[in-house]
Amino acid sequence: MHRIVTCLIATLCAVLVTSVVSAQTSKTIRLTNGEWQPYLSKDAPHQGFASHIVSEAFALVGVKVEYGFFPWARAFKLAKDGTWDGSAVWLDSDERREHFHYSDAVVPSKVAFFHLKGSNFDWNSFEDLRDVPIGGTLEYAYGDEFDAAEKAGIIKTDRAKNDKLGLKKLLKGRIKLFPGEIMVTYAQIREAFSPDTAALFTHHPRLIHEQPQHLILSKKVAGSEAMRDLFNEGLKQLKTSGKYDQIIADALAGKYENPN
Repeated sequence: MHRIVTCLIATLCAVLVTSVVSAQTSKTIRLTNGEWQPYLSKDAPHQGFASHIVSEAFALVGVKVEYGFFPWARAFKLAKDGTWDGSAVWLDSDERREHFHYSDAVVPSKVAFFHLKGSNFDWNSFEDLRDVPIGGTLEYAYGDEFDAAEKAGIIKTDRAKNDKLGLKKLLKGRIKLFPGEIMVTYAQIREAFSPDTAALFTHHPRLIHEQPQHLILSKKVAGSEAMRDLFNEGLKQLKTSGKYDQIIADALAGKYENPN
């Protein structure tokens, strides 16, 4: 009799574990997304390297990701309202934390000054840039220090409608420096110019600004905090495995850019 009861308990436990695993692996999370190559892009391999990291981290804990691509304002609103479960990926802010649970840091975001090779450019503080023609893009923020220096008149910027126009100004010598997120700007350079022309650009190793980006999950969606914790566990596993570092290396090599 004891043996029968033991077998029944073992069978029930096996069924329970199978059911839990099955339920977990059938779980799908819906995340909004947008265009920001090579981090995020509908037509890029794996929808961009940040999307790839999010998908792989969730896969390690049995969750499938469904992405919806929208203009950024709509992507944010759909996640904020709980119409979608969350969004990938965003910088941290107190305002956003009112509406979302933030994951651990998913990907780095590094802003530096781009310039043409051979310009012998160097800088240690914004005071060094008082007489240097600097570009920029309208409505973009490049970090608190940059914004404060611009507001105080320490630096003066000639801002364009978009990044590509700013890079063309740099190429023509109308500006000497152009601030940009490193991987994004190199992707834009490769897309906008021929290989020979693209090879003329470089960036200064001193960063203007550095801030990680995160997965955000709507507080209006039931269980979002637990899902955030589950994602963090998957992200930790991904980093331990070495695959995270490989994805970043592939991104730096241009392997997540839109082939079109």
